[in-house]
Amino acid sequence: MADTRRGMREGKRLRSRRIRALLAGGLVFGVGATMTLAAWNDSEYGSATFTAGRFDIVGATDGTTFSSHPVGTPATLSFSTPFNAMAPGNTVYALFSVRTANPSVAGTLQLSVTSTAGTGLGTYLRYGVRSIAGTTCNGTTYSAGTAVVPDNSTMATGGTGTQAVAANGGTTVNYCIAVTLPATADNGAQGLTAIQTWQVAGTSS
Repeated sequence: MADTRRGMREGKRLRSRRIRALLAGGLVFGVGATMTLAAWNDSEYGSATFTAGRFDIVGATDGTTFSSHPVGTPATLSFSTPFNAMAPGNTVYALFSVRTANPSVAGTLQLSVTSTAGTGLGTYLRYGVRSIAGTTCNGTTYSAGTAVVPDNSTMATGGTGTQAVAANGGTTVNYCIAVTLPATADNGAQGLTAIQTWQVAGTSS
């Protein structure tokens, strides 16, 4: 009887050791399963800085010396003689060159009339504007140019089209302006004056 009880106790201890061993093994297996989920990581990033450009146009009356002429301080155009003593049938010419400054983005130009003042000669005068290839503005180069304002327009007439200018002063638009006192002008035009102001408006593109 005693041997039987002793055998039963030893069997219980053996089973207990086996259960503990299995539990310990399960814990080890659990740790091993968790470790297999780990991974190395790496990333790549990209960034950029954005800056707004500028748009600025400048003009020159000689095709060479460019500067800004804001409202209220227009450039003085150099018309050919006899702009200050015109007689019926006379036509006088003047150059006005416009381009973008450096730096500046590209854009387009449009010529318009700001005002016609003076003592009334403006009502007699007629004019036209053409864009020309070079900076020599006279009857010959004017005739070969591209119309911006039609010939024989009143002094209040502006251009309807636009002219492209490249960025950073890359291209120049040379406006050749021809102003005529028609041969039909009567004696009432004598001694009168006209003060004409044009505007070249630029728009970035």
